[in-house]
Formats: sequence, structure tokens, C-alpha cells
Amino acid sequence: QVQLVESGGGLVQAGGSLRLSCAASGRTFDYNTMAWFRQAPGKEREFVAAISWRSINTNYANSVKGRFTISRDDAKNTVSLQMNSLKPEDTAVYYCAAGRTFAIAHYDYWGQGTQVTVSS
Repeated sequence: QVQLVESGGGLVQAGGSLRLSCAASGRTFDYNTMAWFRQAPGKEREFVAAISWRSINTNYANSVKGRFTISRDDAKNTVSLQMNSLKPEDTAVYYCAAGRTFAIAHYDYWGQGTQVTVSS
């Protein structure tokens, strides 16, 4: 079992920045890929960014490229999402996820989510 706990959500004005963190615990050895997803009210959950073991590969949704940066500290089993130039449409609950491979977009474990609200 892998446990994921997000933190860092909150309120921010449009154009501002926010940094989210996710702490992983439990049996994380076989789960090398970490990702961030988000879900806005009335919308489906969407992919935001992913990062592979040792940060060899990263992938971003087109909507956040150039604004968001995903990073990880493998020694501490943490992954972060630096969000800059935030827009009201970035408002959503952000979820951390863990998967076995970077190539396959399947995630077995999810955090409880953290709310990000961007005011206009």
C-alpha cells in the first residue's frame, strides 16, 4: 500500500504562484512514476504533469507548459508542482498519483487532494 498526502493548496490571485507538495509513504519501491492531476467543479479529472524515477522524463499538459514545473526528491519520496502565472481556469482540486511506469498512463494510488483557487 502506498499513501500520498498533498499539501500547499490555497487562495491566490491571477498571475500569482503556488507550490504544491506530495509526500509518499508505504511500499513505494515499485512505484517509480509520480504525477499531478486536477479536477474542477463539473469537469472531469485531467492530467497536469508527470515525472519518472530520478527525474529522467517529464510530461506536461499543453495548458500548463511554460507555467508549471514538476520536480521530485527520490530520497525523500516527495514530488512538487511549482505553479506560476496562475489563471482562474487553474482552479481545481489537485491530486497526486503514483504509478509503476512512465510510459503507461495508469496510476494505482491517489492522494486526498488539495484545493487551489485562483481569483480573477
